[in-house]
Amino acid sequence: MKIVVLVKEVPDTYGDRRLSLETGLTDRAEGSVLDEICERAVEVAVSYAGTAADVEVVLLSMSAEGASSSVRRGLAMGATSAVQVRDDELLGADLSLTAEVLAAALRRIGFDLVIAGNQSTDGAGGVIPAMVAELLDVPAATYLSSVRIEDGAVSGIRASDAADVSLRAEFPAVISITESLPDPRLPNFKGIMAAKKKPFETLTLNDLDVAPLAPDASRSIVIDVSERPARAAGRKIVDEGQAGTELATFLRENRLV
Repeated sequence: MKIVVLVKEVPDTYGDRRLSLETGLTDRAEGSVLDEICERAVEVAVSYAGTAADVEVVLLSMSAEGASSSVRRGLAMGATSAVQVRDDELLGADLSLTAEVLAAALRRIGFDLVIAGNQSTDGAGGVIPAMVAELLDVPAATYLSSVRIEDGAVSGIRASDAADVSLRAEFPAVISITESLPDPRLPNFKGIMAAKKKPFETLTLNDLDVAPLAPDASRSIVIDVSERPARAAGRKIVDEGQAGTELATFLRENRLV
């Protein structure tokens, strides 16, 4: 059985996040890490691999060259191998191009089950797993708060405000998980050293036969970006008998009611 986990490097959640005013892209110079939701997805895969025979866990990332160290963290957690799609033409790729590239890589790798996080902490699009499943023409069970992998199928619970929905999909399938899944394990020294020797393949757009500017694919670019102005001082209302009226007027003028 082959499980492929989609992983992504994101700006450190404990650092400041800024957009480059020149490119409109996220400034990643301050340091990046493997997204925590991706680590949880890796945990789901390697935990199952630890209880079943003949399970291969492959990490798949579309990222820049410097993201290799973040991907290797997943290898140190127990994944079998990793594939990184790396191409300068992918800089600033939108959701549609990202999904197309990942789907092409998955066709090349082969899979029984694809596990992803429900949304990344940088773009927070939340649609990549469903888009990939659509391109691959396989079932998608998304936003799962629990996962059960069985022989030939995967099942889980999707929690909503109204009810908990039980989902099941036969392989091949794509699932996405939420932060309700268990915390990821910390790589130990043995795992870190072993990760350096595990297979790590690098692919380009030519390898996947994907054109970044294909005329039949949706592509988007940033045409303008500006820095959000600093927050101005608030207006203080002193109650001298008319505070209620002034507050109501303020809320109405700012369309807050």
